Amino acid sequence: MSIHRLLDAPKNHLKAFAFGGLVVAQAVAGTTLAAHAASADDTGRNLAAAEAPNTVKAPETVRQVSAEQLLKLAERQVGISENSAGGGTKFHSWYMSSPRAKETVARDSGSIAGYADAAWCDMFVSWVGSQLGMQDTVGVDAYTVAHAKWFASQDRWGSTPKPGAVVFFDWGRSKNLDNIDHVGFVIKDNGDGTIKTVEGNTGNGKVEIRTRPASQVVGYGYPSYAA
Repeated sequence: MSIHRLLDAPKNHLKAFAFGGLVVAQAVAGTTLAAHAASADDTGRNLAAAEAPNTVKAPETVRQVSAEQLLKLAERQVGISENSAGGGTKFHSWYMSSPRAKETVARDSGSIAGYADAAWCDMFVSWVGSQLGMQDTVGVDAYTVAHAKWFASQDRWGSTPKPGAVVFFDWGRSKNLDNIDHVGFVIKDNGDGTIKTVEGNTGNGKVEIRTRPASQVVGYGYPSYAA
């Protein structure tokens, strides 16, 4: 798909949202991260047990997750594809069932059912962060412009491609957050004016690893990772 933001989201409703409340609502003391990931990630049930903290219960736990762990989970989704209607992925299903969907519908109008075949690059990014208990530092949204503005509002926005950074693109090559079209994760800076990324809803509506010119990047959002 050529345009990956939710085009029907009114820009005058764009706000920055904190996601700490969502973490509190979803993180129950004693619930293992492995069990959380297993319920949503059919392709990789052992990642949380092998690579992530044992519990999801506090902001300091979020910082125990490394960029490498997050990227491994994201890259394991490569090949997942949308259906003929442009939806039907587990990322759509997860977002529609999340408390965040109600919040973004209230903000942007529409309906939860409308997410079933909506552009899903940002749902993919949000899903990956959520599986590792990183909702309050990766963010949860389906609209790339609002998601980028949330990072900026948290003073976690910049122009340096770092592994695990959330990268926002404008195919028109502007630096205007309102023109953002697409989002993914940075795998690495190739050092030649390009970056290697993992993205949802790219190519023919799949999760893929891509090489992108840095000139298409509006900016980067920086989650908090373990050192």
